[in-house]
Amino acid sequence: MQYHLRIFKSISMKKMYLSGLLFLNALVLQSCKEKEKQAIVDIEVPVVQVMQQDVAIESEYTGQTYGSSDVELRARVEGLVESMDFREGSLVKKGQLLYTIDPLTYQNRAEMSKANLAEANSMLIKARSDLDRIEPLASIGAVSQRELVAAKAQYEASRAMVESSEASVRNAEIELGYCRVVAPISGVIGISKVKVGDYVNRGPGFIINTISSINEIRVRFTISEKEYLRIVRLMKEKGVSLGSGIENVGMVLADGSPYPSKGKMNFADRQVDPSTGALTLEAQFHNPTSIIRPGQYVKLQLVTEFRKGALLIPQRAVNEMQGLYQVYTIADSNKIDLKLIKLGPAYNMCYVVEEGLTPQDRVVIGGTQMLRSGSVIKPNDKKWSPDSTDLSSLIN
Repeated sequence: MQYHLRIFKSISMKKMYLSGLLFLNALVLQSCKEKEKQAIVDIEVPVVQVMQQDVAIESEYTGQTYGSSDVELRARVEGLVESMDFREGSLVKKGQLLYTIDPLTYQNRAEMSKANLAEANSMLIKARSDLDRIEPLASIGAVSQRELVAAKAQYEASRAMVESSEASVRNAEIELGYCRVVAPISGVIGISKVKVGDYVNRGPGFIINTISSINEIRVRFTISEKEYLRIVRLMKEKGVSLGSGIENVGMVLADGSPYPSKGKMNFADRQVDPSTGALTLEAQFHNPTSIIRPGQYVKLQLVTEFRKGALLIPQRAVNEMQGLYQVYTIADSNKIDLKLIKLGPAYNMCYVVEEGLTPQDRVVIGGTQMLRSGSVIKPNDKKWSPDSTDLSSLIN
């Protein structure tokens, strides 16, 4: 009997021990749930109001820079280069001597042409003298008319010879002048493709150097045929032309820094390239500091679209997943609501929202990895402006 009583007491104590453990576990779980719930409620995230305003949408294009004038220097005579009278990469002035080509051959040609001219002048003087002598004799019948006609013909031939010799002299002097290559414009000269002692040939394909005037810089870029049609319709609504009606064109340099001054459109090409389906346009910028050189690649920003009453949100508020764009909005009782949206073009550091939001919505910006739809948060409303280029303070 006592044995069975001890067994019963032992079983009762174990049940009481297990019950106590279960009770303590329940208290711990309840406490954890309350702390977790309290932690979720205490999450503070920055929230911004959806903005609605008129915006001018800019498009970005990659272009290449050119000088306002890029003149290629070509040799117009053949011969050895005797001198280079400039420093490569320096500024040169219009009319400045750049190269000297061996002039000896052309000097000889000029002297021969002058000698032929002197001989032709002597023949002309003799022919004029003969004609003056024969004309009075022919008038009194002392010589035949045949001799008079011959004298006149000889005089005309001599005069033509003089004119031909004069032309030869001018041509020889011009060729001799081509032995001195001078700068056709003022600007920056490039690296020479020939050195002293090199033999140069005449012809359009033999370029010896290039001079660029860079006080003004031209930037050429291309747009697609589809973009061209859209922009042309927009320009027509504004009453301006595509070639020269767009002003305030922005430029971004290769290091990402914006160019300080704005440019304007110069022209649009007469046709769309049938091989690429693109249209070439050109913008012009002032370059007083000569920081822009020909051949650079830059990005151009120009207004190509206007939207009235567009809805704007910061780019930081948008999450992308498998090609779908979504934002967290604040619903009733500060609960999170996940919404799918349709994005339009970018504007500064914002997006234009075409579908999915209203001007009354507030969206969460930053810390979205910790959020779930239906979670309760503590919103921290932030003031912001879509026209600001720096929105990093919104998540601080």
